Amino acid sequence: MKIDLNADVGESFGPWTMGDDAAMFEIVTTANIACGFHAGDPEIMRRTSEIAKAKGVAVGAHPGFADLINFGRRRIMGLTAREVENLVAYQVGAFAAVAGLAGHRMTHVKAHGALGNMCNDDEPLALAAARGIKAAAPDTLFLVMPGLPTERAAEKVGLAYFREIYADRTYDDSFNLTDRGKPGSVLHDPDDATSHVMRMLDAGAIISVNGKTLKVEIDSICVHGDNPHAVALARTLRDRLEAQGVTIARYAG
Repeated sequence: MKIDLNADVGESFGPWTMGDDAAMFEIVTTANIACGFHAGDPEIMRRTSEIAKAKGVAVGAHPGFADLINFGRRRIMGLTAREVENLVAYQVGAFAAVAGLAGHRMTHVKAHGALGNMCNDDEPLALAAARGIKAAAPDTLFLVMPGLPTERAAEKVGLAYFREIYADRTYDDSFNLTDRGKPGSVLHDPDDATSHVMRMLDAGAIISVNGKTLKVEIDSICVHGDNPHAVALARTLRDRLEAQGVTIARYAG
């Protein structure tokens, strides 16, 4: 088996630091970089892209809601499809330009936080996000949750895509992520998270907290860079996968 290992990074802001991106880049093969709406700023975007390039890590845009105070994790209701297209295209275009300043090429786009969760609950919203990506970067891959609206949206608008599961998050019975307000929705222990991943890879399926399964293709595994145990979790996961004979290699670019 060959699989990509990705992380959500570039989430610092000005002098304020979130996560240990340099350490993560020693482990992961793909990075989803905040675009300034939920976290990050132009300098953080550029510097993170420069480090990623030096380490051979693929980079992509990680657009979210314009909600710095809540880190893009609060649902914003009542958005029109046009508004979603705008906010996605705006951030994707900005990141592609800044990555270019770093001499790196954007390979993919992944929706962040509440935007991503809402897209995977709502087909029209997922389509709007996919149209925003296609308008800004039509040759870019869409990193999607398998079996859910983002995967179907990529197919409908003609975007190439790859599919991820989460190491540090559990799934509800809809096969979307469990609400962060629920106990146990975020996995912090590296061994627990690694076992969670291995169960899904062995089954070739997403497994919900109640044991429901959804057979899917899995191309990539995500670790959230803001998890306080992110680096240890990513290292434990990579070591376990490689011990099982899995090749860790970037999917994009």
